[in-house]
Amino acid sequence: MMSQKKRKKEKPFTPVFTYGLIVVLILVFLGVLMPNKFYETASGISGFIAENLGWYYMFVTTGLGFFAVFIIFSPIGKLKLGQPHEKPEFSTISWFAMLFSAGMGIGLVFWGAAEPMNHMMNPPTGEGGGHQQVQAVRSTIFHWGLHAWCVYGIVALALAYTAYRKGESGLISKTLRPIFGDKVDGTLGQIVDTMAVFATVIGVAVSLGMGALQINGGLNYLLGVPETVIIQGIIILVVTILFLISAWSGLSKGIQILSNSNMVLAVLLFFIILFVGPTIASLDMFATATGSYLQQFLYLTLDTGYNDSQKAAWIQEWTIYYWGWWFSWCPFVGIFIARVSRGRTIREFILAVILVPATICMVWFSVFGTTGMTTGLKHPHIFNLPVEKQLFAIFDVMPIGTLLSIIALVLVSVFFITSADSATFVLGMQTTDGSLTPRTRIKIVWGIALSLISYTLIIAGGENALSAIQAAAIIAALPFSVIVILMTISFFKDANNERKYLGLTLQPDEENMKQYLSSTPEEHSQDIQDYIDETSDQRGI
Repeated sequence: MMSQKKRKKEKPFTPVFTYGLIVVLILVFLGVLMPNKFYETASGISGFIAENLGWYYMFVTTGLGFFAVFIIFSPIGKLKLGQPHEKPEFSTISWFAMLFSAGMGIGLVFWGAAEPMNHMMNPPTGEGGGHQQVQAVRSTIFHWGLHAWCVYGIVALALAYTAYRKGESGLISKTLRPIFGDKVDGTLGQIVDTMAVFATVIGVAVSLGMGALQINGGLNYLLGVPETVIIQGIIILVVTILFLISAWSGLSKGIQILSNSNMVLAVLLFFIILFVGPTIASLDMFATATGSYLQQFLYLTLDTGYNDSQKAAWIQEWTIYYWGWWFSWCPFVGIFIARVSRGRTIREFILAVILVPATICMVWFSVFGTTGMTTGLKHPHIFNLPVEKQLFAIFDVMPIGTLLSIIALVLVSVFFITSADSATFVLGMQTTDGSLTPRTRIKIVWGIALSLISYTLIIAGGENALSAIQAAAIIAALPFSVIVILMTISFFKDANNERKYLGLTLQPDEENMKQYLSSTPEEHSQDIQDYIDETSDQRGI
């Protein structure tokens, strides 16, 4: 029996791997052979989704946010992601740092100054003067703040609870066992995991595509390197070779050092911009924009621009795109967050995962956005540049601008490498039945697939490459958003049943509390094991 299990684990190609790769190759094939038609079709589909299902995205993201708040105050928050006696795998400071690294990425560098500048010049409403600048930063932190991390946090919570509390593998499909029972081990599970793979590929490819555009934009602005799809293809090829070397050699320690170095660069760039740029204005903006964001939170959360064509178009172009991007990224980020959070209570997990990265994003966009808008008002030509060049144009008129541009280019490049390297592992795990050590060749296949998809999006979009990338994110998110809803329901069903079994309440009676507190870790673990055994038939195990 052991040998049979071993052979099963070592099966080279699972159905999820095969189906997921076929879907990716079909998209690449269509995008290369019929780029114009591919772009028109993708734009048409994403436009239809944004125009007709924007309300759905609004309600789902809002619902996840309220669910997260409910869990914080619920007795379920007392449960631990692991056995009761387990201690956190990482120190709190290291854990916060890793959550910060999950929140950092190409997108923050790409949009750090460009998005507030764009909102200032093309606002959703007609506010003017200083109000327009505050509104620009407020809109940006709305897109990158609490909503994004509620989506990530709930997906990560379901994965961590299922893996560390119930002993399941790290597959998305296994989180749905409380609803579908042993069906998640068959065709249904394969469909769910294939959808997760598709969402992950598109989500990561969106970031890689933006990274290639910004690297090319920076090289063009600084060195006059042409901005063409050929140059962008060469950039993707070089970076692909670098992260495939990492995947092939298994240099996990090296990539960890690279990731930590990237964190240092990001912090360095942030503080240089804070102190070299308009320091007081940036801090004032952080306070004012955050206050405005919190004050209008509920209104912004469900505003679809009803009966206001200008605002509705703006929401479809920006807000719905971001909600789609977060959904397509959440399998990747969720698995990463779950991996580093073992031993934390659910309440501690939700508070940290949502508040820490969201706060960092608010500070980042306040500083970069204020610097960008202030500089743009002094040098108006910057507003007319493509978004991938604007950051470098801002640095060009600042002290030590060349150094800042070099740091930004290195930062984007290393984010590119580390994101792709991590994504190959996550995709390898999802397509090898949850293996924590996926075969190297599987990771390499997914690394090549990620690069092909990101380049396909650039080719298909041509001059509208960024629009093609945004369209892909919106389309990929729709089917996976349904899975996220099911994951949320499934987690609550299972966790609430366990909460009842263990007698956890907001105000437990004194006798139960004494018994719970006086029991040993082994007795705690036995209670959980008894619960799992007692409900095994319901769970389909």
